[in-house]
Amino acid sequence: MRPTYAEIDLGAIRHNVAALAAVIAPSEVCAVVKADAYGHGDAPVAEAAVEAGATRLAVALVEEGVRLREAGIEAPILVLSEPDTSSLPEIATWSLTPTVYSNSCIEALGSSAPGSEVHIKIDTGMHRVGASPRLLRDLVTSARGAGLEVAGIWTHFPVADEDPVFTRHQIEVFDEASSEYDAPLIHLANTAGAVLFPESRRSLARIGLGIYGLHPCAATRELVQLQPAMRIVTHVSHVQRLEKGARPSYGRIRPLAEDSTVVTAPIGYADGFSRRLSEAGVALIGGNRYPLAGTVTMDQIVIEVGESEVHPGDEVVVLGEQGGAVFDADEWARILDTISYEVVCGIGPRVPRRYLG
Repeated sequence: MRPTYAEIDLGAIRHNVAALAAVIAPSEVCAVVKADAYGHGDAPVAEAAVEAGATRLAVALVEEGVRLREAGIEAPILVLSEPDTSSLPEIATWSLTPTVYSNSCIEALGSSAPGSEVHIKIDTGMHRVGASPRLLRDLVTSARGAGLEVAGIWTHFPVADEDPVFTRHQIEVFDEASSEYDAPLIHLANTAGAVLFPESRRSLARIGLGIYGLHPCAATRELVQLQPAMRIVTHVSHVQRLEKGARPSYGRIRPLAEDSTVVTAPIGYADGFSRRLSEAGVALIGGNRYPLAGTVTMDQIVIEVGESEVHPGDEVVVLGEQGGAVFDADEWARILDTISYEVVCGIGPRVPRRYLG
């Protein structure tokens, strides 16, 4: 088999959940494991998070919740977006907790699964989904009238990692709208919100990025120590010596400045190693950082190692740490002009996950 895989350190997941739980206590940790646990593998991560103290899980899709139930996960699971009415029977069958923010969904859920718990989401400024705060009273009344239990009320922060003024405004808007209701669960905060804004720590916090050992911003690094859980590993498949001026790979984008050893490793953009890393991406071999020697291709990369002695079969790390050298998701993200979330979520299904810890 192709010697390329993602190492997922479940010990790091457990560490991160415990570290975050200690910081945000007495708020509980709701571990967000949507998008296949940000590319880390939903069921193994969910199990590790619960073992470490997460009391609840959150997903984006009903199908994601069903996958966890099929894997034997018994913890409460919140679906973060209002489900399509066609999936409401699955909500009841698999004991999932839906988010609602419209009367039409509430009425349909009341007809198909009376007695179900729901969480009502209000929009305090992100303007993606959620009900206007002024509609909260009507939604609570509608839900109770439909025979549903309003188990939670919540909102979401779009800029907790960069704009404290707007985030505190959201908290004020939320508190004004929800103050008269005694729902068992009140939650506002994501990772950045929970760590940086103690006033947002209510019943629980929905922790996504942090449980994978990634920081939403520099400020959170000063308050909680996290361990990255993903490392992408491949191995040298070919070694060649090339003369100065040779231009490896598609497009022949740049010449070698000197005679150099160039090695090939079997990972490419079909695996999530973006073609946009061709100019500034690096790979780690033997604890050293080496530049790419040319364009990232669908299945392979070429790496310039100069005069270093490298052999077929040597380990190559393209995301993570090796011997003290690091090429992490934050550096990837800076090169790609994106965020670390997209980096780890983009590691494709051709890259098998191997679980440590």
